[in-house]
Amino acid sequence: MDTVFTLQDLRDWNRPGTSLAVLGHPIKHSLSPAMHNAALAEMARADPRFADWRYHRFDILPDALPDALELLHRKKFLGLNLTVPHKTLAFDRVAGIDPAARPVGAINTLHWTPAGWRGHNTDGHGLAAAIRETLARELAGAPVVLLGAGGAARAAAVECLRRRCASLWIANRTRAHLDTLLAALRPLAAAGTIPLHGFDPAAPPADIPVAALVINATSAGLRDSDPAPFDLARLARRPAGVFDMIYNPPQTRLLAQAAALGLPAVNGLAMLVHQGVRALEIWTGQPPPIEPMRRAAGKIRQT
Repeated sequence: MDTVFTLQDLRDWNRPGTSLAVLGHPIKHSLSPAMHNAALAEMARADPRFADWRYHRFDILPDALPDALELLHRKKFLGLNLTVPHKTLAFDRVAGIDPAARPVGAINTLHWTPAGWRGHNTDGHGLAAAIRETLARELAGAPVVLLGAGGAARAAAVECLRRRCASLWIANRTRAHLDTLLAALRPLAAAGTIPLHGFDPAAPPADIPVAALVINATSAGLRDSDPAPFDLARLARRPAGVFDMIYNPPQTRLLAQAAALGLPAVNGLAMLVHQGVRALEIWTGQPPPIEPMRRAAGKIRQT
């Protein structure tokens, strides 16, 4: 299902069945429709209630988001995913927020209720599940080096603290953005029992613990011309592994350096899949099959 719908298509929408959608700008290359429709097809084989469920994509400009959310609710779309740039824009435009999403300040999954949309954030769940699956590591009890101070970094940091990481070290070149994030996170750092540090990626502290998990939450690596967001060789102690949230391209400069250093390293495709699994669970009320989603995401990315 490669069709990209618009706001005008939404105004004329009268398709039967249960509709789900992802909103973004741009949205053409989203893997979500392939993943979700593969899972729904599998679920329909076991339960005919899902036979008329379909997941679509909509290219929605930021200024059009309020109109789109109102129309989607009126048309009774059961659930939505939000991607760039809508995760933060939608936060104050929904009827309710899942308590776990409030510290993140962004939502990526909406669920229809009679009163309006209820917002969730599945980024942290996807990150933790992907790290467990691909690196055989848990955030709980792990020292973490987090690269970036934007929205993706905040979601990752909140999840690390929520799962009681051993310590959290955040690297960002712009000190003002770093300080803003650190201030937002301090109340979550278990009343000071989880050490929270910020640093310039050009000069990482020598006391970052051994066997830290390095997580890239920056956009550096999306383009071939991007430099690596961090020089792993600057770490005084060997990390346990490197997780890059970017999944396209499948190998960034950061991951290439990790491989050259002999470090376990993976991209963010598994995170995307587990985010989708959690969203479908919210919408359907039952655990969806993960293998069809993995296969669909991997197949589309390779084409």
